[in-house]
Amino acid sequence: VPAVLAMVLMAMTMVLSSMSVVKEKEIGTMEQIMVTPIRPWQLIIGKLFPFAVIGLVDLCLVTFVGVTVFHVPFRGSFPLLLLLSAGFLMSMLGLGLFVSTLVRTQQQAMISSTFMLQVPMLYLSGLIFPIESMPKIVQYATLGIPVRYYATIVRGIFLKGAGLRELWQPALWMSLIGVFVLTLAAARFRKTID
Repeated sequence: VPAVLAMVLMAMTMVLSSMSVVKEKEIGTMEQIMVTPIRPWQLIIGKLFPFAVIGLVDLCLVTFVGVTVFHVPFRGSFPLLLLLSAGFLMSMLGLGLFVSTLVRTQQQAMISSTFMLQVPMLYLSGLIFPIESMPKIVQYATLGIPVRYYATIVRGIFLKGAGLRELWQPALWMSLIGVFVLTLAAARFRKTID
């Protein structure tokens, strides 16, 4: 169930954010938005904020179903899970925004975000296969995947009752990746607007 939580958040937020910006390009409303006095960072926040809220609602729903229907013990702090999920959402929304700056159609956005990003991240994150059993070079490649750190955080909070004292390192790395990806995506998005 903790792995399903990570997969749902990854799939929903990345695909939705990548397709929404491309949809604006496809139907021609991006030009109308660009002539308004709105700044690029305001547009980015306005586009990504609803998907962050959807991600947090998904987090609550999957946690509720996991605890009540599947009887998975939740031993940690739910506010801590919400707080640390913000870094993961930042990474996924940033990747979705970045994909939207590279493609022209919604189909390309869906295919790119699903098959080029989500599938490799899923296999290399440790959610399906243990990272320790992967070749050393692949283990080093997993260090740049935010899902790897989020999987550790979710399992730690859900199953072990871990707190911030135990989870600060994966939370820090995941947040740094999130800030980097979101900054890169925002810079690329600003160039496409200009």
